[in-house]
Amino acid sequence: MNETKRAIVVVLDSAGVGYLPDAAEFGDVGADTFGHIIEKRGLDVPNLASLGLYRIPQTSFFGRDPMPDRAIVGRYGKAAERTKAKDTTSGHWELMGHAMDVPFRTFPNGFPSDFLQRFEAASGYATIGNCVASGTAIIQELGNEMVAGRKLIVYTSADSVFQVAAHEDVVPPEELYRVCQIARDMLQGDLAVGRVIARPFEGSSGAYKRTERRRDFSLPPERDTVLDGIAAAGLTTLGIGKIEDIFCNRGLTKALHTTNNHDGTLATIEAARTQKDGLIFTNLVDTDMLYGHRNDVEGYALALEAFDRALPVLMDALRPGDLLIVTADHGCDPAFPGTDHTREYIPILSYQPDAPQAQDLGIRATFADVGATVYRHLGLGAWREGRAF
Repeated sequence: MNETKRAIVVVLDSAGVGYLPDAAEFGDVGADTFGHIIEKRGLDVPNLASLGLYRIPQTSFFGRDPMPDRAIVGRYGKAAERTKAKDTTSGHWELMGHAMDVPFRTFPNGFPSDFLQRFEAASGYATIGNCVASGTAIIQELGNEMVAGRKLIVYTSADSVFQVAAHEDVVPPEELYRVCQIARDMLQGDLAVGRVIARPFEGSSGAYKRTERRRDFSLPPERDTVLDGIAAAGLTTLGIGKIEDIFCNRGLTKALHTTNNHDGTLATIEAARTQKDGLIFTNLVDTDMLYGHRNDVEGYALALEAFDRALPVLMDALRPGDLLIVTADHGCDPAFPGTDHTREYIPILSYQPDAPQAQDLGIRATFADVGATVYRHLGLGAWREGRAF
């Protein structure tokens, strides 16, 4: 039997567990992604419950397990984000042991006109929009103009993002990716944003919809992350979903770019069955992209329940000595006003097949505790940030 230790970290994108003490600075007091879904719709997630979901301390749903006598086989807690942000990039970087001292800049009034002029000249396309907007709403509002005039829709949000939307029949995805790489190369220094996001859409007037051919163009982490440390030790680091985009492929020895939860979950299970060592790091994006940002409580709940049904298959694929952590990267409460990410604690649900036991991990001071735990679990010692649990 191969007794090399492995770690699997699954990020349920945006599945926060209640607003942080500094949420007022972000306009997010009252946000509670998991809590509001449980309150307004209910959740059938017996496997997450067995890992200790309903025992996470100081949550609105603490003790609300519909089966209060169920056996708990996991360690459970929650973590605060030290980085003053609530975006995907900063959340994932901090999970992997790199909290940002200065968060990425946001653009609540749109991007400077001189930048847009330079971007238009470099890309060869005129732009429309340049405002804070919901991605699903702005393609309905400006989609006809985009199609008729071959103009790129550019917009942002409360996060540090420059998003570019175009109809696939007018600007094919590969061309849109080229344009976004131009923007990525330009948005540096004082204009640096966490991500440039390509947002292809399809359909006709009044019925435009985004496709799964989204791509994210991030900046590389400012400092080494746990991924770099693991790879430098000669172990495998596999990124599944949009992990390769978030880290600019840095620290990854392998990547599988899945575009939805179903494919990402299947890829994670297959990797757990076959990968010999190191880390499997998965982002499951649907909870955020399809449901959180669209205020779809029902869809969000169904996505969590679908993952929960697959969880026993993933757990069965684990070997003695393995570590599984299910967590998130920020909140995106579908029952909260607005369509932006929300500044929340993230859950930590941890399981080891050869040590199934209930343990309260408490309230952790930084997401980096996840990366520190993975690094130590793989026998690599202490990481510079975070405290292993």
